Amino acid sequence: MATLRFKALEDVVHRKPIHPEIKFSKVSEYYGLNVFDRKKMQQYLSVEAFDMVEDSITHGTRVDRRLANQVALGMKAWAIERGATHYTHWFHPLNGTTAEKHDSFFEPVEGGGAIENFSGSLLVQQEPDASSFPSGGIRNTFEARGYTAWDPSSPAFIIDTTLCIPTIFVSYTGEALDYKTPLLKSNVALDAAARKVCDYFHKDVQKVIATLGWEQEYFLVDAALYNARPDLALTGRTLMGHSASKDQQLEDHYFGSIPERVSAYMKDFEFEALKLGIPVKTRHNEVAPNQFECAPVFEEANLAVDHNMLLMSVMERIAKKHNFRVLFHEKPFAGVNGSGKHNNWSMATNTGINLLSPGKNPKSNLRFLTFVLNTLKAVSDNADLLRASILTYNNTFRLGANEAPPAIISVFLGKHINDMLERIEKSVSDKKTMTPDEKAALKLDIGKIPEILLDNTDRNRTSPFAFTGNRFEFRAVGSSANCASPMIVLNSIMADQLNSFHEEVQNEVSKGFKRDEAIFRILRKYIKATKNIIFEGNGYSDEWLKEAEKRGLTNIRQVPESLKAFVSPSTIKLMERNNVLSKRELEARHEIRLDVFKKKVQIESRVLGDLAINHIIPTAVKYQNVLIENVRGMRDLLNTGEFNRQAGLQLETLKEISAHISSIKEGVDAMVEQRKIANAHSLIDDVAQAYQVGVVPYIEEIRYHIDKLELIIDDEIWPLPKYRELLFIS
Repeated sequence: MATLRFKALEDVVHRKPIHPEIKFSKVSEYYGLNVFDRKKMQQYLSVEAFDMVEDSITHGTRVDRRLANQVALGMKAWAIERGATHYTHWFHPLNGTTAEKHDSFFEPVEGGGAIENFSGSLLVQQEPDASSFPSGGIRNTFEARGYTAWDPSSPAFIIDTTLCIPTIFVSYTGEALDYKTPLLKSNVALDAAARKVCDYFHKDVQKVIATLGWEQEYFLVDAALYNARPDLALTGRTLMGHSASKDQQLEDHYFGSIPERVSAYMKDFEFEALKLGIPVKTRHNEVAPNQFECAPVFEEANLAVDHNMLLMSVMERIAKKHNFRVLFHEKPFAGVNGSGKHNNWSMATNTGINLLSPGKNPKSNLRFLTFVLNTLKAVSDNADLLRASILTYNNTFRLGANEAPPAIISVFLGKHINDMLERIEKSVSDKKTMTPDEKAALKLDIGKIPEILLDNTDRNRTSPFAFTGNRFEFRAVGSSANCASPMIVLNSIMADQLNSFHEEVQNEVSKGFKRDEAIFRILRKYIKATKNIIFEGNGYSDEWLKEAEKRGLTNIRQVPESLKAFVSPSTIKLMERNNVLSKRELEARHEIRLDVFKKKVQIESRVLGDLAINHIIPTAVKYQNVLIENVRGMRDLLNTGEFNRQAGLQLETLKEISAHISSIKEGVDAMVEQRKIANAHSLIDDVAQAYQVGVVPYIEEIRYHIDKLELIIDDEIWPLPKYRELLFIS
């Protein structure tokens, strides 16, 4: 291992940047080049087929199988012209990655010839083997059939020589086996609920979409060093490694000059991303060494999710060409900042209105307040479910670690908006009608909202859910996550809340209140009901932990406990009445996430045990023997008094090494026993809890002793690349 380590370091020195042969002078010339977008559909489809696809995208209407043949022929013609030889249904199974099975357009014909064939039936639906994908008990292993069905709202694209068609993935009996199906359903639910509320303010709104702008953080590590770290390669994070003397203390990496090798890599993956229609716009160094970020322009949520999953795949592929490995793990290195994927969420209308942005008059600003306060109410009532949507084993290492918000779900609005809400609360009374003076004062107050937001530009980086001017930024999402998970929850709880709001307003109107007064009365009630979740201070502080407990806010950091929110009676009722997920589908997702948690801990435990017993302890014993021989030599050469004076340091070091070796061996043995105990349980809930309580603590305990040995043992024989080597790109 030591030879591999130093060979890896030697390879790093001789890296040369690689640049693509870009033959375009500006991005607009190649943006979307490999996407079957509207412009290309108009070119390759009949008017009738194009109108059908447009109607499906805009209104969600069902695709006519007869016209699907025309779409397939046009799509195939375009793809073959672009060099495609295969096609695949591209989907997001519940294992957290993307999936694809490639089939050739080639089809032999009688007489020995061949044709390129792609029919409407192949475009619209396929039957991949569903048995090996996670189903949470929905499918038996021997029942392999599942269906993928075309999602027209996300355009087809070409990767290499394969036409990729975004699809949903469902079981033979119709349950969702993917992320996209419930995401699309949550979009429908939000659209219907938001349009009803929009009707109070804008009669011409015919469609409301959820918008998403993600910010993808990631680390880069040289490929040779990565390959010399089995823990990185197998788990995505370093299970051992003492902090480097210098890492991010000087705060000199954030927004600093991008290293040449990294810049070349960024140019390459951005070039490929832009050809795929992914609107990447921002890139910069992040806080930790070797940490970076990219971000796109806002898009409709379903497309944004597809683009994020696609970009992560592109980034991994291009990284290998630059002799890098890209790390999306939330905490690949202990002691430095981890990586998140901030989800900037809002709602937009077909008329171009951002519903979380104020307008130019009191009416528009009342609409703004309505949607902001309904968001607060939705988050306040469903905080545990929102946390469960993002709390994974990987993300537990990052949340609350002075670089990411804590597991307590709170909302940041900013002092100016909070002050305004307090004034509204006081100005709206319980009496039946408002006086003309009260109405005038209220209109004058909410008319100042745009000015207030201009002055309220600071952000609270310790808040998991912060209002940032015209959107809410869900900062607790992890960097490796599929954005669909939090988006499904956000859309669903917001749809449910807007439906409740509409019903409450109608009830008030039926009592004789004018509509605006009815709205204000309900908003005033929401201001009071959501005060416990609004927090403007330091989310990392011990004071906030105590204050949150007083407010009744939960602080669940353990994954098995958090995931119970998926199968709570309130969650099941909410998801079913909005037609997003059934009880069976929620139970399946709960089981799958528990199983993933258990397997991740199990893999880390096995990798750590192997490295500790087969690499670290032998290295420590080897160095210990060197010291023993040195002590023996000193005993032979020196008299007793001189020996006692000069050999003291080596003897103390020998004792220290022996103590750490013993602790590591005892820890590994105990950890293995705890795994056996955990695996003996029959229910996945009990298995996951046993891994959380019995196995996870040993991973950190064993690491502690290994990291201490790293500081003692001769650097030349230490078997693994160290943090000072991993964290700085040459």
